[in-house]
Amino acid sequence: MNEIINIDSVDVYNKQFGLETLHPLVSVIDMNQATRLIGLKRFNYGIYALFLKMEKACNIKYGRQTYDYQEGTVVCFAPGQTAETTPTTDRPQMNVLGILFHPDLLRGTSLGKNIRNYSFFSYEANEALHLSEEERDILIHTLQIINKELEHGIDQHSKTLLVNYIELLLNYCMRFYERQFTTRSKVNSDILTRFEKLLDRYFDECLSEEFGLPSVKYFANELCLSPNYFGDMLKKETGKTPQEYIQVKVIELAKERLTYTPASISMIAYSLGFQYPQHFCRLFKKRVGCTPNEYRAQNTSGL
Repeated sequence: MNEIINIDSVDVYNKQFGLETLHPLVSVIDMNQATRLIGLKRFNYGIYALFLKMEKACNIKYGRQTYDYQEGTVVCFAPGQTAETTPTTDRPQMNVLGILFHPDLLRGTSLGKNIRNYSFFSYEANEALHLSEEERDILIHTLQIINKELEHGIDQHSKTLLVNYIELLLNYCMRFYERQFTTRSKVNSDILTRFEKLLDRYFDECLSEEFGLPSVKYFANELCLSPNYFGDMLKKETGKTPQEYIQVKVIELAKERLTYTPASISMIAYSLGFQYPQHFCRLFKKRVGCTPNEYRAQNTSGL
């Protein structure tokens, strides 16, 4: 087992590569300036990190996925995530830019409240953002602006400006990821088809009776995707979150069983994976506008 290095500050990360730290809570990374050659490393991040790789210089393993990054890709990490990095070159310098920032920098800011909305921080390695040349230039320019601010030195405006620039950078990444979802519509359509088949199989094989209501994590694992990437892709394709999509399926099955079987409300609830029938009744009324008993009475003449 390789030693895990806890990256709980930007300075700890910079020292691994012999890079300079200009600010205790944020650092723009230029691996072309690295002075230390490292081998296989496992980093446990206690900070946020975003890297723009412009050459094929290392492999990164995050979760179950290993990715050999090509030119113009972005990969992100959030506090609590562990990634394994293996250089594919024998020189310390790599054509990689990036930014590290500590959660403390965001305290009391709007970005601090909304940082969880940037779900790409929890994507798998194989779900990296692939940039066009124009998009890459935009991110590089934004990183350069942040670095200029760091070189200015810390004053009463530093935190506000740095956080605003970081938020701008993340918003560009959100835009570019949405573009990537659109340009990969054929692949996403195939994933959606597989998801629908898995959802049907879950109920056809009565897995709901054994394991309960299907979870987003279950289907993401079956599709070899991170839950966040799966959720964002499905939202882009269908306008529904995975949870909403699953609930639609559950309600449709409930309507069928209420209409065509004499099973009790409790039995139908248990067969769909609900632990408590009242939870089923509450969801059904919320989605349909009436209780299961009222729906059955309106749609059957007696079973």
